[in-house]
Order: sequence, then C-alpha cells, then structure tokens
Amino acid sequence: MFGLIGHLTSLQHAQAVARDLGYPEYADQGLDFWCSAPPQIVDTIKVTSLTGETIEGRYVESCFLPEMLATRRIKAAIRKVLNAMAHAQKNGIDITALGGFSSIIFEEFHLYEKSQVRNIKLEFERFTTGNTHTAYILCAQVEQGAKKLGIDLSKSTVAVCGATGDIGSAVCRWLNTRTDVAEILLTARNQERLQALQDQLGRGKIMGLEEALPQADIIVWVASMSKGIDIDASVLKKPCLLIDGGYPKNLATKLQHPDIYVLNGGIVEHSLDIDWKIMQIVEMKDPGRQLFACFAESMLLEFEKWYTNFSWGRNQITVDKMEKIGQVSIKHGFRPLVNVYPQLPKTKHFG
Repeated sequence: MFGLIGHLTSLQHAQAVARDLGYPEYADQGLDFWCSAPPQIVDTIKVTSLTGETIEGRYVESCFLPEMLATRRIKAAIRKVLNAMAHAQKNGIDITALGGFSSIIFEEFHLYEKSQVRNIKLEFERFTTGNTHTAYILCAQVEQGAKKLGIDLSKSTVAVCGATGDIGSAVCRWLNTRTDVAEILLTARNQERLQALQDQLGRGKIMGLEEALPQADIIVWVASMSKGIDIDASVLKKPCLLIDGGYPKNLATKLQHPDIYVLNGGIVEHSLDIDWKIMQIVEMKDPGRQLFACFAESMLLEFEKWYTNFSWGRNQITVDKMEKIGQVSIKHGFRPLVNVYPQLPKTKHFG
C-alpha cells in the first residue's frame, strides 16, 4: 500500500475545505488550533496502471499550513511532518511520498536525525520525497513545452530559479547532459552552493533573479516560498515559457501578458481515472486525472514493488535515476502536463 502526506495551501483554504475532509469542527478554527491538530487519513485511493494492475493507497493530511513557516512556528511545522510520517507507518503503509512543504521541511531541518516519534521509530526506507519524479517531469515539460511554442532549445537560455535545491540541481544536470540548451542561468540564495553546482556542471552563469529573468527564453521556477513572489511581466522576454514548479503555485495569477506562457510544473496526468477525492479538494483542473509528480512517485514505487526511499537527501538525484523513474512513469500511464496557454489579461465586462 502506498501513502501520500500532504497539506492544504493556506489557513483560509483549510477552513474552507475542512467540512469536505470530514472535520467540520476544524472549519472555524485559527492557526493555533491547526498547529496542535493531529494528522488524519482522509482519503482512500485506487489507481489502475496501463498494465491492468490496481493498487490502493491512503492520503494523510498532515494539518501543516504554510503560515506556520511564515510566522516562524518552526517547531510546529517539524512536529507536523514527523507526526504524519509516524501516522503513515503506524497504519502499515509500505511507501509514502512527502508532498509539498513536507519534503522541504524534512530536508531543511534535518529531520533524518529525529527518527523517534513517541513510541515509534521511523523506518526511513518507507518514505520518499518524490523529487526524482518531479525533476524528470519538469525536464519533460521544458522539452515538450518548448516544442509546442516553437522555442529552439539549442538557441535558448533557460533560467533555473532555486537551482541549488534538490529538484533544481537535478533539473540543471538533466539540461546539461540530456539536452542541447544553449545557456543555463543559475539563481539561488546560497552563493557557495551555486559555485559548487557551477563547478559540477562545468558551465552555467550565476546570476541574481533580477538579472537572470529578462535574459531567459524559458524560466524553471523551483523555489518554494510560503509567501509566494511577484514577477514583473514587463521585464520578461516575449515569448517566454515559465514553468511554475514551486509551491504554492501562484505565478499564473500574477503574470498577465499574451506572450507569456505559464505551465503548472511538476504536474502529471494519468491515462485512467483515479478513484479519490483529494485532488478535487486541492483544486486540480482535472482532479480525476491530474496530480503532483511527487505523489505519483510513491504510486510508481508501489506498482514496481520498489519499497525504498528512492528520492532521499539533498542533491542526490542522478540523471540515471531520473531516466529510471521516467521509464516506469510512462509504463504505468503517467505523462507530463503540457497544456500551454498565454496568460491573457482579464477583460472587464460592462453592462
């Protein structure tokens, strides 16, 4: 059985969907309440592969909210992730993906050093961040999205924002060795890590965000920020493909221009309907078919009976592992979301 550990996008979102999750008593509660709320299994999932095999899973709502990081409630955030992992293990889930901020919190705050959760000793081989599959899907979105828009990668500049993170560095390695992209721009906050990544790649220009964005034909945004970020559409190239692989995804609502194309990064579509309700609650456009690539990784590991932490630790994703998970992703009916639309300004209606 596979598991998914997730969370809602904001306190307002959590309050709005608490009744749908089966917890009406949570609907009017503030952040303090959510900081103390325990994890809950709120959905049972069935997924059928193109091979005909059907597997079953559980969705574990961690009750973490991004506001916990934004208000520096770090201990609460850590407790949410560890308690959700313990809850998954206690319920006999064989392989569980850490979705959204769960994997970021796990890596950023070195939770691998905190294996004891009350009377449960976490077995880390039961968990995966899902980042290898996410990185593979993002790279497929770069290649397929560019082709759809007529962007020639061999003549193009790709900016990777959040380049030193686990996913960002993997995307850079793939672009460097599996594509003929002309130039890679590397942006992140940690200059020491940027230099190490540049040395590893043997190429790439280190730049600040304000300098890099106007030069990029394609922007891969893989920085996750609890408060989001604003980008000035007027400084971007026209046309420009922006793949929003961060969390929460809010760039499409902020960029309004007919020559800017925003793609929801790290999202896959399944060939067959999935029996679940959780993607409707997190507002996927096609909740029966679309899901986060990190979640799909735990499904793939269950299909293949690879009960191991396939994605684990910062900057451990290799191109070979990306190819390996990519092959089984295709085998079982997953494909990258590549619906590319211009971000048209909203029109005003009078009458």
